[in-house]
Amino acid sequence: MSMSIRNQFPGTVTAVTVGEAMASVKVRLAGGQDITAAITTDAVKDLGLAEGLAVKALVKSTEVALATGPVEGISIRNQIAGTVADVTTGGAMGSVKVTVEGGELTAAITKDAVEALGLAAGTSVVALIKSTEVSLAAA
Repeated sequence: MSMSIRNQFPGTVTAVTVGEAMASVKVRLAGGQDITAAITTDAVKDLGLAEGLAVKALVKSTEVALATGPVEGISIRNQIAGTVADVTTGGAMGSVKVTVEGGELTAAITKDAVEALGLAAGTSVVALIKSTEVSLAAA
């Protein structure tokens, strides 16, 4: 199936913590990074998620924020280090491609943010992704 979600990372489930309505699923990405997805308990059951299962972590580019270094003191736990590969800007928005271990991700951010952060090819960045913005698909 083709989708508009550009950020699709293969990985393996390393832990599943199930609550009443929501679950926390930890995934080790092919590049070695760990990412957490907060999804419904029903989704865990429907997908048959369990430790060792191959999955794809999906993140819309509009849900990826960028920082010029690791960020502390915030609730966003998914922080993936990388290097800007390409920046394309228009009148209001920008598309930033970031090379990370095991692949590439795209962040859609404002043109103002691109300029304020001084983003250009070669800039070191950290992609920030809330766990509630990570979807999982069975691989």
